[in-house]
Amino acid sequence: MNILLVKLSSIGDVVHTLPSLAVLRNRYPEAHITWVVEEESLDILQGNPKIDRILVSGRKRWAHRLREGRDIGETFGEIRRFLRDLRDRPYDVIIDFMGLLKSAILVFASRGSRKIGYDSMQEMSGLFYNEKIPEDMGKHAVDRYLDFARYLGAEPAEPEFFLHVPEESRTRAEALLREGGVDPEAPFAVLSPMSYAGETRLWEDDRFAALGDRIRLELGRAVVLTGHETGGSIGRITTAMETKALNLENRTTLKELAHLYRRAAVVVTPDSGPMHIAAAVGTPVVALFGASEPARTGPYGRIHTVIRADLPCSPCFKKTCDTRQCMKDITVDMVLEAVREYMGPKDAR
Repeated sequence: MNILLVKLSSIGDVVHTLPSLAVLRNRYPEAHITWVVEEESLDILQGNPKIDRILVSGRKRWAHRLREGRDIGETFGEIRRFLRDLRDRPYDVIIDFMGLLKSAILVFASRGSRKIGYDSMQEMSGLFYNEKIPEDMGKHAVDRYLDFARYLGAEPAEPEFFLHVPEESRTRAEALLREGGVDPEAPFAVLSPMSYAGETRLWEDDRFAALGDRIRLELGRAVVLTGHETGGSIGRITTAMETKALNLENRTTLKELAHLYRRAAVVVTPDSGPMHIAAAVGTPVVALFGASEPARTGPYGRIHTVIRADLPCSPCFKKTCDTRQCMKDITVDMVLEAVREYMGPKDAR
């Protein structure tokens, strides 16, 4: 039996799909499972023993090259090879977990008898499926994706998130901590301030700075900042802080980041990919929510804390806002109180 899973991005969405992979593997232990993913999220899947083959789409890179008019021949060659690999076998089951035009086109291009997706018709994606299931937006994304497994006769147990982190990535992550003066064996807090899904998810830099200082001074714990291409946000935070924090911006791979989060006592972050990585590795998350809905995309599991201002306009799901009041109403005191629950007082060493 050949199964094709289509979930291209983003990091958090790929993490949310891991429990469905585990259930399908348990339901069809002898099946050959192929997963199509984009380059930015590849690290989440590499080394996962439940996947037989990963097909990597360079869609964003290809589009960028074509817009600039460079490496045209090479780009079309890569696209042809990708499509050749996609079509090199017939699939018994194809599942589009994404439900967008970019994923539905790949379903259409694939060879298979059962092409399953949502009935929502978002971006007209439903035109490319011959079997459809309801998309229950009242569920968390993890549970919504598991509906595909249920449709195929599998009964999900406790959701299983598997992120393979090789020894070299674990060693590198701990070396970065030690080089920065942070003991990997002692409790430390991670602040991950960025979200790339819109400014409405962002907390103020000066508040992250104040939070970092208070974690150091009041709780006596080390503070680590993580992020990738944050537009100067982490630099502004560390500059504004009166105490020392370890800045690991642009210094970790996704696998190293996963191990770093696994060693942390708590991760403080807005709704973002790193939030879902931290939740997947079992580290408590203090999640800051404004425009998005934690019931749909919050950190999965019961050990986490979601902080939100609960304004009448929230969640609005907008990416821009003139005031961003829902995030501004989240105070440092509110976040520190939640962090304290996971880290304990200063003398609790």
